[in-house]
Amino acid sequence: MKNKYVFGLLSLLLTMAGSNAFAQIQTFEWQDVQRQYLVRTPTEYDNTVPVLFFLHGLGDNITRLDNEFHFQQISEQLGWVIVVPQALNEGYGTMWNAGMTASTTNDSGFLMALLDSLAVPYRINLDSVFFTGFSMGGFMTHRMAIEHGDRINACAPVSGLITTYMANHTAVAPVRMLHIHGTNDPVVGYDGGSQYFGYQLGLSVENILNYWKNVNGCDGEPQIDTLPDLQNDGLRFVRYTYDCGTELQHIKVIGGDHSWYLNENQYDVSYFDVIHKFFTGEGNGHVGVSEQSSVVTLWPNPTKGMVNVEVGETTSVEVVDLMGHVVSNRKLKKGQNVLDLGGFPDGMYILKTDQGGVGKVLLRK
Repeated sequence: MKNKYVFGLLSLLLTMAGSNAFAQIQTFEWQDVQRQYLVRTPTEYDNTVPVLFFLHGLGDNITRLDNEFHFQQISEQLGWVIVVPQALNEGYGTMWNAGMTASTTNDSGFLMALLDSLAVPYRINLDSVFFTGFSMGGFMTHRMAIEHGDRINACAPVSGLITTYMANHTAVAPVRMLHIHGTNDPVVGYDGGSQYFGYQLGLSVENILNYWKNVNGCDGEPQIDTLPDLQNDGLRFVRYTYDCGTELQHIKVIGGDHSWYLNENQYDVSYFDVIHKFFTGEGNGHVGVSEQSSVVTLWPNPTKGMVNVEVGETTSVEVVDLMGHVVSNRKLKKGQNVLDLGGFPDGMYILKTDQGGVGKVLLRK
């Protein structure tokens, strides 16, 4: 797909200085071919952390993408490892084998082998693996979810479809899925066609959602809410949340074109922000948290283990990890309490009270 990114960064990210100003391209041999990739990591971390794979669009390259997206700052902000692999040139420019052409390149196997090779040296938590991608990278993100959903925790393809070839495959497992797509996308159409290429590229968004509804065990009509209209951007971001055994969401960008919206000072949302919230269970997800309802006060935050928790009344509290697993459950008295998170892996945890109060704390030993 022809890449058209809308660039910028959250104002917070723009103020941060990355420790790796110039990333060095690394190589990994896969099926007798030297494959390229970049890795961005937080400046300091001791234990294992989640990993986010970002898959680029058709014709793009990882150096340009890293310069524009500033993955180092995003890695620092999230406390996650970010891996940006490079697709091979298949004659149409750099292109992932998402099942659109007759390519025999096993990109799916390459990405999982790359993950395994990086797990130990970069202290990656293999129980917290996430994929996102734009355009052709979004197509490939769908393929990864279908073929490796048993190892990937959540996927968020943006402006990418399921190809007809992949639609005939049965997903290996349910996987948490957030599909984002603009209704006015001329390159990868909401209906699966393309004004730019002049032919059908894959399933329509409606049929993509039907595919994942079947895989994820969804019933009934979705809950629909519109994200706050904060900027004069001519866009509306409507979120569809389905009642499923495994979470499924769709953000329909009314008026949206073939773009990765990134600057929250210009647009109503930053895609990195909504994707991260979905991955961590904060975006109306299965963890069921909402910062607007928070009555939980936490400090210090980040913490090395001990965290003070202040609540307005006696309550029970669940400590929930990035995957939505309840790792601790205890009673809190009204006022100040102390929780010991020192026995858990580093990462973000959500504290949810039985009154609906929510807080989040970053554990970094």
